[in-house]
Amino acid sequence: MKFNVTKSSFGSEFIFGAATAAYQIEGGQGPETGRGSCHWDTFAATRGNVVGLESGAVACDHYNRWAEDLDLLQAGGFDAYRFSFAWPRIMPTGKGALNQTGLDFYDRLIDGMLERGLKPFATAYHWDLPSALADEGGWMNASVTDRFADYCSVLGERYGDRLASIATINEPWCVAWLSHAMGIHAPGHRDLRAAARAMHHVLLAHGKGVQALRASFPSGATTDVGLVLNYEKAEPAFDTDQSRHAAAIWHALYNQWYVGGAIKGEYPATMTEALAEFLPAGWQDEMSTLAQPLDFLGVNYYTRARMAALPDPGFPALESVPGPLDKTQIGWEVYPQGLADILTWLHKDYTGNLPLYVTENGMAWSDTVSARDGSVQDQQRVDYFDSHLRACLDVMAKGVPLKGYFAWSLLDNYEWALGYGPRFGLVHVDYESQVRTPKASFNAFQSMLTA
Repeated sequence: MKFNVTKSSFGSEFIFGAATAAYQIEGGQGPETGRGSCHWDTFAATRGNVVGLESGAVACDHYNRWAEDLDLLQAGGFDAYRFSFAWPRIMPTGKGALNQTGLDFYDRLIDGMLERGLKPFATAYHWDLPSALADEGGWMNASVTDRFADYCSVLGERYGDRLASIATINEPWCVAWLSHAMGIHAPGHRDLRAAARAMHHVLLAHGKGVQALRASFPSGATTDVGLVLNYEKAEPAFDTDQSRHAAAIWHALYNQWYVGGAIKGEYPATMTEALAEFLPAGWQDEMSTLAQPLDFLGVNYYTRARMAALPDPGFPALESVPGPLDKTQIGWEVYPQGLADILTWLHKDYTGNLPLYVTENGMAWSDTVSARDGSVQDQQRVDYFDSHLRACLDVMAKGVPLKGYFAWSLLDNYEWALGYGPRFGLVHVDYESQVRTPKASFNAFQSMLTA
């Protein structure tokens, strides 16, 4: 199984990588590690939140098996590894005292990447908020923004001279809306006021984090600083005015809010009007802090959203309607044109010449290891990556400054509220034995990248 694209067609400077996140793969939660707890530990332990009450306590045991995982990346011919720091592993209570064992772990991990010729693409925050800060209100409390800046200062000072790039926050929409309005992720709130406050505070933290990182980098460090946002192409489910309005609302809420705040220092007027009574007092005075100059914008893309209106007087009064296209294991439509449309729209309306990276793209599938030869034949995933890589080439040919592509994910891992059922990895993980088995999709990347 091979892709219908070549590495050379992307140009010599284009970066290919694979991505993971700390809570989803690390494990390493024993007392000997010094890691503090995070709100996902609490959320996962509460019945009804996560399939099977599963958590990231062990996950892929990357904390102990990181060298093996980096070897896989090197063998696959990848240029870079996108990973995240675990806030509670570095600052167990989210503030104050540091955990030397945790700091040392990331030293080994980063040095291991450099020894293998892998560019470290870091993320400061991928959803593992320290429990002590969650107990103080978490993203609903403005004080978390200063704690995040303090944490970023530690990262910048300790690791800034060895990182190729660092993004402040991964997918603020998930941090704020999915977690505080829809209740699907930690902390599991279903409250518009909580969501609106989190929507603003997560971007305020981003802005303060950018400032803190740049102020703390060692002299001579050339680390790029950016933000990673997730996008869905919002389309009307039906040919009606109501459905078109629902799609426009979803586009503003999902796509425009975060890039508008971070890049232009402005939120969509439709959203500020709808959320006016819930936003924190004085939010307008903080918009200049949000819009810090960036070196890149990361784009996470998986699918589209076909929206319809609901007969509900509340906000946002809409729902997603399944479409007719092929779907992944978790029901997401395979829609590579949506990636092209999102990248083109960002370039035209927001980012201009700012470098863009596809920082996550991939699909869940119910992979199995063949009893006959031990292989994992994931043709569906090969086809998915191939079609989205071709979408990337299409927009690059039209002048979009796309500089890299990261497959999600290197490993099968803990898929948040869905537990360990969905498999996104290029590499199959047997969670009982922790045996890694590269899939056909991994081999397709390897064939392309090492040709």
